[in-house]
Amino acid sequence: MKDKNSHDRIQDLIQSLLEEIGEDSSREGLLKTPERVAESWEFFSRGYRQKLGEIINHAIFHEDAKDMIVVRDVEFFSLCEHHLLPFFGKAHVGYIPNGRVIGLSKIPRIIDMFSRRLQVQERLTRQIAETIQDVLDPIGVAVVMEGRHMCMQMRGVEKQNSLASTSSMLGKFRESDRTRSEFLTIIGRESV
Repeated sequence: MKDKNSHDRIQDLIQSLLEEIGEDSSREGLLKTPERVAESWEFFSRGYRQKLGEIINHAIFHEDAKDMIVVRDVEFFSLCEHHLLPFFGKAHVGYIPNGRVIGLSKIPRIIDMFSRRLQVQERLTRQIAETIQDVLDPIGVAVVMEGRHMCMQMRGVEKQNSLASTSSMLGKFRESDRTRSEFLTIIGRESV
C-alpha cells in the first residue's frame, strides 16, 4: 500500500465484503476487522515496496569459497494470486560461489521479498533462483520449495495432506546430475 488513501479504500472494501457475505459489520467482533485486514494486507504485500539493493545492503563479499553453500528449511508464507488464499512451507537454496558470497541472512530476506507478493509457487521459486544468479553470478544456483496451499486444502479438491514441490536449477545444478544430487541429499530429498 502506498498511502493512507489505499489503507482507507481497503477498509471500505472489507466493510462491503462483510456486508455482501451476509454479516452484520456493526457487531462487536467485526467493528475493527476492516482496519485489521488493511494492516494485514500492508504486511502481506510489502514485497512490492522492497528494493533488492536495500535488502542485500552491500552484504556481498569476495571469497575464494568453491564448495556448495546451502540454506535450508527457510519458512515462507505467500498468497496465491488465483484465490488470495495463503500458501506456505519451506524453501531450500544452494549455490556454488564464483569468487563472491552473500551474507547468509540475505537469502531468507530475498525469499521474503518475493513471497510477500501475490504469487504462484512456480514463479516464486524461479524468481529466487534468478535473483541469486543475477547478484552473485555463481557457478550454479538451486532452489527447491515445498508448499501447502490453502486453495487446495480448504476448497476445491480439499486434500489436506497435499504438498507442492517446485525447483529451479541453474548453471552447474542443471548441467550436472552429481551436483544436483548432492544438493538434494543435503536438503534431505532424494529427488524433486
